[in-house]
Amino acid sequence: MSDGPKLEIQMLQDRVLVKLSPEDGERRSSGGIVIPATAQVARRLSWGDVLGVGNSVRNVKTGDRVLFNPDDQHEVEIQGEGHLVMRERDIHAVATEQSEHGTGLYL
Repeated sequence: MSDGPKLEIQMLQDRVLVKLSPEDGERRSSGGIVIPATAQVARRLSWGDVLGVGNSVRNVKTGDRVLFNPDDQHEVEIQGEGHLVMRERDIHAVATEQSEHGTGLYL
């Protein structure tokens, strides 16, 4: 970027800006075996942190953690870090402190 004025990013319509959670790399099985991020047994969904939402987004807010398929999203680089842009309908679940229709499971 140039040395011009800083521009704030505002998401439009039903778009959500998400930063992937750091733990979406290597993971361990319940037995302690390291599973590399490149291993694919099935299509794996990922958790990410919501950084911004458009004015038509109804069920997700900034600060929520969301579950989604990263393969179906658009990636954008902001300040040298990768972020994903998706539609609200592409989000499978929301982890939030306040919920009306929770599952009883917690992260």
